[in-house]
Amino acid sequence: MVRVTGVRFRTAGKIYYFDPRNFSLKKGDHVIVETARGMEYGTVVMNIREVEEGKVVSPLKPILRIASKKDEETVARNKEKEKEAFKICQEKIRKHKLDMKLVDAEYTFDNNKVLFYFTADGRVDFRELVKDLASVFRMRIELRQIGVRDETKIIGGVGICGRTLCCHSYMPEFIPVSIRMAKEQNLSLNPAKISGTCGRLMCCLKNEQETYEYLNSKLPGVGDTVTTPDGLKGEVQTVNVLRQLVKVVVTVGKDEKEVKEYPADQLKFRPRKKKGKGADKDKSRETEAEMKELEALEDKEKSKL
Repeated sequence: MVRVTGVRFRTAGKIYYFDPRNFSLKKGDHVIVETARGMEYGTVVMNIREVEEGKVVSPLKPILRIASKKDEETVARNKEKEKEAFKICQEKIRKHKLDMKLVDAEYTFDNNKVLFYFTADGRVDFRELVKDLASVFRMRIELRQIGVRDETKIIGGVGICGRTLCCHSYMPEFIPVSIRMAKEQNLSLNPAKISGTCGRLMCCLKNEQETYEYLNSKLPGVGDTVTTPDGLKGEVQTVNVLRQLVKVVVTVGKDEKEVKEYPADQLKFRPRKKKGKGADKDKSRETEAEMKELEALEDKEKSKL
């Protein structure tokens, strides 16, 4: 077992393990640590604990010191400099007429490098831009192309639920989300309702997925034949997943049909097949098919306007 503490460098960023050495640390403390980029300023988000050696990337970097008032001032100065660097980089992008969108600028704590994050539809030849920026800042320049989900995570915002975006508030890493989850939860497949600010499927579809999978496993499917408690056979018309109620069309006379509602546990039916271990073997192909399906739905919605 190894003693570690967890440190974050960004809001809702990934948690990295560090050697706490002999420091007495608690959540919320600011520390200076040694990373692959050099010295960095981070926030302790996990109290000191012991973890298995296999979960730690060796060699484990140490906590150099608890951040002092001088360190806090350095971080504040860097934040101000980042605003200016952002403006300068935007001007240079316009000057070089590059098809890219600048998202964020970041100074390393020791001020030996400035990073610029941007999005673009394809590859961008920014060699001349880097030379131009290096002549202005007189330090190492790094440009990183990120995706639209990463852009939203950095910028933040408010979702359709009225709360701060999950990716910006608490999610350290993105989770796989598929359109199948929206179907499982019986949500509208209107792209405007199941897509987040980034234009991709909402991350929160994953939050209740396991619950819906469990509840749906106890229900018959729409169109299935079931046997009711009073011995009648009928066809499932609708199901209420959360209430576990099923509406069944049953024949009560010679040609007379009636819709009756029953609790799912009172019906006899063939249970749904469980997904096997190989269900997620070809995720890339499945995701591609889902994206095409979502695009088709978007085109359908646009044609209505």
